[in-house]
Amino acid sequence: MNHDKEVPFKLLQKVPSASVGKESKNLIIHGDNLEALKALIPFYKSKVKCIYIDPPYNTGNEGWVYNDKVNSPKIQEWIKKVVGREGEDLTRHDKWICMMYPRMKLLRDLLANDGVIFVSIDDNEQHYLRMVMDEIFGEKNFVADFIWNHRKSGQNDIDVSLSHNYTLCYAKKRAGLFLNRLAIDEGKFSNPDSDPRGDWVADPMDAPAIRENLMYPIINPNTKQTFLPPVGRHWRFTKEKYEQALKDNRIVFGKTGKSKPQFKRFKSEAEEKGINVFTIWDDVGTATEGTKEIMELFGGKKIFDTPKPTSFIKKIIKIATKDNSIVLDSFAGSGTTGHAVLDLNKEDGIKRSFILVEMENDVAKKITAERIKRAIKKYKYDDGFEYCELAKPLFNEKGQINEQCTYGELATYIYFTETRTNAEKKTIKSPFIGESGGVSYYLIYEGRDKNDLTRSALTKLKIKKPAVVYADRCLVDEDELREKGIVFKQIPYEIKVY
Repeated sequence: MNHDKEVPFKLLQKVPSASVGKESKNLIIHGDNLEALKALIPFYKSKVKCIYIDPPYNTGNEGWVYNDKVNSPKIQEWIKKVVGREGEDLTRHDKWICMMYPRMKLLRDLLANDGVIFVSIDDNEQHYLRMVMDEIFGEKNFVADFIWNHRKSGQNDIDVSLSHNYTLCYAKKRAGLFLNRLAIDEGKFSNPDSDPRGDWVADPMDAPAIRENLMYPIINPNTKQTFLPPVGRHWRFTKEKYEQALKDNRIVFGKTGKSKPQFKRFKSEAEEKGINVFTIWDDVGTATEGTKEIMELFGGKKIFDTPKPTSFIKKIIKIATKDNSIVLDSFAGSGTTGHAVLDLNKEDGIKRSFILVEMENDVAKKITAERIKRAIKKYKYDDGFEYCELAKPLFNEKGQINEQCTYGELATYIYFTETRTNAEKKTIKSPFIGESGGVSYYLIYEGRDKNDLTRSALTKLKIKKPAVVYADRCLVDEDELREKGIVFKQIPYEIKVY
């Protein structure tokens, strides 16, 4: 349960040859997602607006890799204390929960206070996942269980055709959180009476609950039939408002004029408000369509099993994000989440960025990154991504900097802290780290606690302002720094441990 605390903080190391574009804030990280999530904590804690993951469903046929040292002395000791020696061979469900638990804790740490996490799963682990998420996120922060109808055709090899799976949604803080409304279905609106106000749809006049002042009789003026609200419900507004709505031609009595009262809702009004998201999703494509999408990018070859369709992920992003939101997927697989972010950004003009993490060697570069690269070219997306590997630990699990830290490693960490992009090795030439957004970054570092920013050092730097300079101490007057357009910052030798 506390395995996440034992994971050291590693560096992200950019691989320019596998990246697309310059200074993109989109990341594709190759490495174990437990280590990758820990590496992201110093930069992105409480900043990720939307997390979507599609972890192994643990069907027993997947061959997923559990590489968190199940045989380590600590876990062996835990097994003996908790379940006795008969439990030394962990069961399939135990292993799955052990894999998910520390990752879920780190994901919660990364989630913004107004953020939400979506986790796709099927019947094999849905009930266990729900308990894990209740424990980590809190039962009160459960939002919904979205059901995706992912199959339209029947299965003839079994007696029950499995046509759905689940996507559990939890908030960091449920109180006060409202998911974004979706665009209306324009096909539901029409104008059979040629109303000059435009197309409309007939909504029910009744609403749940009982309020005595909303229980008046309504008489159909065409048939003289009297209607009262159904049992346990009331009319949606007062008698006075109803009579005004009737005068304004906002009340209809069915297509024939002989039915119960309904209220006209005009398309113009509906477009402004949008509609709440429903929990049953049968409008986001199927698993087959997800396969076709990726096959189109790879010359008709089926290179990945069961990828999600971009329409499914786009719906999640629509209801959960806003401008400049960060979307994280730590089980990236075929890269659908990154593709969906780029596609939706082009569609609605909102700027979002993605972080994808994929562990498998043959998947991360050849499928995840390659898919995004091909999608950028084919669909002319105006953003790229940085492809990164996990380097050696810069900080240990206690947050202390590695004593063998090199100039380049510390410079890389500082540059990413400042810009959320990775410095190229060739641009780092002590004391210059790099430039981003018109700001130059410098690091004075010749070993721990030996680095002073003096007037002499300032002269040697030949600083191009505006600039940020890192050192241990600053011996230059603040007014002089301000005049030269320089901001001084102390070298970070440790990070806060969460």
